[in-house]
Amino acid sequence: MNIVVSGGGTGGHIYPALAFIKEVKKYDPHANFLYIGTENGLEKEIVAREGIPFKAIKISGFKRKLSFDNVKTVYRFFNSFAICKKLLKEFQADVVIGTGGYVSGPVVYAASRLGIPTIIHEQNSVPGLTNKFLAKYVDKVAISFESSKKFFPEEKVVLTGNPRAQEVIGGDRAKGKSSLNLTENVKSVLIFGGSRGARPINESVLSILDELSKKPYQIVYVTGEVHYKQIMEQIGDCGRLKNIIIKPFIHQMPDVLAAVDLIVSRAGATTLAEITALGLPSILIPSPYVTANHQEANARTLSERNAAVLLLEQNLTGHRLLTLIDQILLNPETLKSMSEASFELGVRDAAKRLYQVMNELAAANNKI
Repeated sequence: MNIVVSGGGTGGHIYPALAFIKEVKKYDPHANFLYIGTENGLEKEIVAREGIPFKAIKISGFKRKLSFDNVKTVYRFFNSFAICKKLLKEFQADVVIGTGGYVSGPVVYAASRLGIPTIIHEQNSVPGLTNKFLAKYVDKVAISFESSKKFFPEEKVVLTGNPRAQEVIGGDRAKGKSSLNLTENVKSVLIFGGSRGARPINESVLSILDELSKKPYQIVYVTGEVHYKQIMEQIGDCGRLKNIIIKPFIHQMPDVLAAVDLIVSRAGATTLAEITALGLPSILIPSPYVTANHQEANARTLSERNAAVLLLEQNLTGHRLLTLIDQILLNPETLKSMSEASFELGVRDAAKRLYQVMNELAAANNKI
């Protein structure tokens, strides 16, 4: 089968796509893939590392307010649409899957116009503009949160979960603890703000470092690479922080997630898929700077089920964060109940579910 995948802009769109591709290869080692992204997006470098054939198109996203840039975007869309039709015909695509980001717009739309079976995957509880547009034209809409069902045509929706979650299931707890020199049988909390870090979270953690150093639990604090040097200069002598491990970035996240007991993080869809797959309790600090405030909506799907505590950035202080960490980590019953609630929300076979949706769709269209 010849499968075209498109998604870009952020890792939240790219990593689920790659997880899906890996899953398909397990069942169909002879499947052919073409990934269509942008020249300047994260996807080009990430997809290249995976050895997946890649083609680039030039496209930009719509502004949410009136702007001349939107005229350029319309031009780029139709230009890319024509290019995508040519690429899909040359590749002889059997099915096309879009995982979000504006680059998937012309790719999936071109496939629908050519009569090629199409699927879009929505990671967030509140969909982006591209997937809202494409929902009218695609055959199936795969969603990660039950709450996003209301945004799409009911007859097209399938709840699959986020394929990225499946990749963290095999994390090695022993390796995770060893890589960070974590002490066995001592509770630990992982604090991070994404690959680039989050300044408000960093400022709050810095204000309570000395208090954290006196706690009976361990702290893994990930600053983000762009903030690491400055933060280490601010901290100075780390000798007093015996129970705190400070890192700029974590590469083997599945192993580390398997080794910790509590997460403090933003509320990106991929992060939430990973932690619920593992049944990890969390303190979620949604970024207020994202489209349609979708991270807060993501976080509420967990907090309303008592799987997480929602802490809005406007209410974030070091003292408040410290109090919440203590309330969860130092209370076995709270930790246990939140973990169970998180596990109940997790979808641990999302990549397989999406593969099955694709297979059924392709079969119905006599493509396999």
